[in-house]
Amino acid sequence: MMLEVKGLTKRFGGLLAVSAVDLEVAKGEIVSLIGPNGAGKTTLFASISGFLKPDEGAVNLDGRSIINLKSHKICQQGMVRTFQITQPFATLNTLENIMVGAYSNTSNKNIAQLNAERVADILGMTSLLYQTADGLTVAARKRLELARALATNPKLLLLDEVMAGLNPTEIDEIVEVIKGIRDNGVTIFLIEHVMKAVVNLSDRTYVLNDGKLIAQGTPKSVASDPVVIEAYLGHGAAKMMTNGGKS
Repeated sequence: MMLEVKGLTKRFGGLLAVSAVDLEVAKGEIVSLIGPNGAGKTTLFASISGFLKPDEGAVNLDGRSIINLKSHKICQQGMVRTFQITQPFATLNTLENIMVGAYSNTSNKNIAQLNAERVADILGMTSLLYQTADGLTVAARKRLELARALATNPKLLLLDEVMAGLNPTEIDEIVEVIKGIRDNGVTIFLIEHVMKAVVNLSDRTYVLNDGKLIAQGTPKSVASDPVVIEAYLGHGAAKMMTNGGKS
């Protein structure tokens, strides 16, 4: 199993943000995590990836415990996350931004640049390599965030709403990019609100509410769960899911 989370719990004072969550992501899967705003999805991601220290529970990456490791050490072990709000180094160009990720595995500038150029080609960003990040569109910044993470050579990629703010055409394009990343051997665990993308991408889906998992299964089975339909997806989203993502 690529990722195993057992009993993960995170508190902020008297607030129980994540409560005894168990989940698994197998090698080669694309697994999604959905739920309403404030459900604890990003806190769960941060607790898994070392940006927050869980109060209880276990996290194993490829069979090895990473529960007490810092985020940069977890990155070196092969798991990296993106952030919902993109924050590129605005005065650096695209190539230099991607190289920041590549430097997690090498101090050699030439090797880092070659890796960054390879990743840019995968994500269709070669024409943007020498454009400064502050001049990129929202869609290009999303790709840059993804590229910087991919340049760390991860085996597991955690994506936090990588499609937020994109138009339908851009969403379709990034869906194909993510499928291509998985096809190149990277396992994907993603938070997403765009239900069409959840359906088109996910092998399995977990649903989180108030810090607790309330459902799991294929997107179709989750969509047919009355609790999920009523509380989180709405009948329109459920219909779209059961129709294979077609509105």
